[in-house]
Amino acid sequence: MAGERAAIRYAKATLSLAVDKGIEGKINEDMLQINSLIKENSELRAVLESPIIRSSDKKAILTKIVSGETELTHNLINVLIENKRINLLGAVSSSFVALYNSLKDKEIAKVTTAVPLTKELEDKVLAKVKELTAKNVELKNIVDPEILGGFILRVGDKQYNASIANQLNKLKKEFSIN
Repeated sequence: MAGERAAIRYAKATLSLAVDKGIEGKINEDMLQINSLIKENSELRAVLESPIIRSSDKKAILTKIVSGETELTHNLINVLIENKRINLLGAVSSSFVALYNSLKDKEIAKVTTAVPLTKELEDKVLAKVKELTAKNVELKNIVDPEILGGFILRVGDKQYNASIANQLNKLKKEFSIN
């Protein structure tokens, strides 16, 4: 919990500096790249969280891995290393992206389907989501064959589950209770 609060503070400070310099879009790109790298690479996560590995080694690794970083991103990494908080880099990058999206009045809608959405269906879903929220919406399609059919739509903290798997589970519960 304390780490999460600290990550949000670092993200807010970085966003504030980025807005002052007019480079918040570029920093957001850096944070998206860092977030993706940390999520996809368990070895990198282990290195960042390890108390055994020296800070200078962590800095060298991050400098080689993170390409195209701006000076502000580089400074953030240095501050996290100096404060012995580099293990928070993933949480800071996630928090930054969320704060940036909020600043730009942007919402990510996740649609989980059994098969990839067609362009036509994607446009219909996007139009409906935009109608429900007053924000700019970006649609992210997640393919999960286990839902069998239908879709699961998540926008912010709201979720609508119209999957066949969910409907079958409801029927199963209904028949097992009676």
